[in-house]
Amino acid sequence: MTDSNPVLALDNVSKFFGTVIALRGVSIAARAGEVLCLLGDNGAGKSTLIKTLSGVHKPTEGKILIDGQPVVLESPRDALDRGIATVFQDLATVPLMSIARNFFMGREPTTGKGPFRRLDWDFMCETTRKEMKDLGIDVRDPTQAVGTLSGGERQCLAIARAVHFGARVLILDEPTSALGVHQASVVLRIIVRARARGLAVIFITHNVHHAYPVADEFTILNRGRSIGTFRKADVTRDAVLEMMAGGKELVDLEAELKAASAA
Repeated sequence: MTDSNPVLALDNVSKFFGTVIALRGVSIAARAGEVLCLLGDNGAGKSTLIKTLSGVHKPTEGKILIDGQPVVLESPRDALDRGIATVFQDLATVPLMSIARNFFMGREPTTGKGPFRRLDWDFMCETTRKEMKDLGIDVRDPTQAVGTLSGGERQCLAIARAVHFGARVLILDEPTSALGVHQASVVLRIIVRARARGLAVIFITHNVHHAYPVADEFTILNRGRSIGTFRKADVTRDAVLEMMAGGKELVDLEAELKAASAA
């Protein structure tokens, strides 16, 4: 079930670094129970947009709105406290730590009192196992090191952690870029499950073939500007590819190869 009112929105946002224009007049709206894909080639402004949404950068112009109200995100912690969770490409996990410890990093529950206070490992392990299973990953031993997980499973851990700690908006920075076909499909299924749980998901990628199956809406960036926002029902995969930088050349090349193979 989707809500027509955006949970998080940018209204005509620009970001300048001196004379460099990183973003110019970008507007987007992320709604609960939907996946908004931000598409763009390298240099399109995706990284700056992510950092603006997550509280790293403040807009030079324009407004950030949460539930329709203008806000100023003072820091990534401020954004997280307001329910905006960002999963960056590096995932911010510690490979030698356990899955459960990574899940609760910085928010570890304890049991006991005074000098007998200790980590509540039973609660940590059970919660980690349950939250990851809800997203489709069965973790047999939450005490095993995160470094033993695949790339897709680590993405699941980061997403499950964000969901558990109350995220309303989930921002995913190129979550499938370094993954093989199978692991990418695992992550895409997790995105669909997060949407089904009522989160507003912002999926940043340059891969149309990963974005198109899961997206409800597309915003296409090119050199810091928005080319436009399109509902999935109103635009084809090839049309999205053409609007991205270099897209037309790829479509033309595909047509040439088909013609050559048919000859």
